Amino acid sequence: MEVVYEDNHLLVVNKAPGEIVQGDKTGDEPLVETLKRWLKEKYDKPGNVFCGVVHRLDRPVGGLVVFAKTSKALTRMNDLFRKGEVEKTYWAITRNVPPEPEGTLVHYITSVERNNKSYASLQPKEGAQKAVLKYRHIASSDRYHLLEVRLLTGRKHQIRVQLSSIGCPIKGDLKYGDKRSNPDGSISLQSHHIRFIHPVSGNSIDITAPVPDDNLWQALAGEVR
Repeated sequence: MEVVYEDNHLLVVNKAPGEIVQGDKTGDEPLVETLKRWLKEKYDKPGNVFCGVVHRLDRPVGGLVVFAKTSKALTRMNDLFRKGEVEKTYWAITRNVPPEPEGTLVHYITSVERNNKSYASLQPKEGAQKAVLKYRHIASSDRYHLLEVRLLTGRKHQIRVQLSSIGCPIKGDLKYGDKRSNPDGSISLQSHHIRFIHPVSGNSIDITAPVPDDNLWQALAGEVR
């Protein structure tokens, strides 16, 4: 965990792959609890510390996550996300090149709790949620390709299942069709950039995550056009 932005109302963390944002059945300590302890120690606060989860990232995904330090900020950030006023951009490494260098993907996603997996259909289905993203192919190496993805909706496993549906599963993502796992259990997807208007101060917040310290990530980032 690396705190990359902090003010009186918000925290933005660069989450490492493998960390969980909120508690789950594993019993591992989630980031929200780690941050509460960090805030308590940093500011020598007595009693309970408030830290609210604004949005989530899948466990094997790294990158930027926003937390709220006040209930006012949490309510207002939730509203910004609900209205689509938070611009979220991801970087994804794939083994295959998408059929077009850039495009918009529209699917209808159904999530199944039993196997913790989402399924994408081109046609509306009962219980399915509309999912929209824009992608752009921005770099390549001999064997891998870097896509920039902008989420226009926030559905469970959305980027993973939508890219897989066009023949571009994310590197390391066995659940959605890649051939091999990454050695550390991560998938090669990063919450790379976030931009929004601060819900209390009104200032523009524009944050880019550092490129992962990995040879492939570094090489592809160096080729971004």
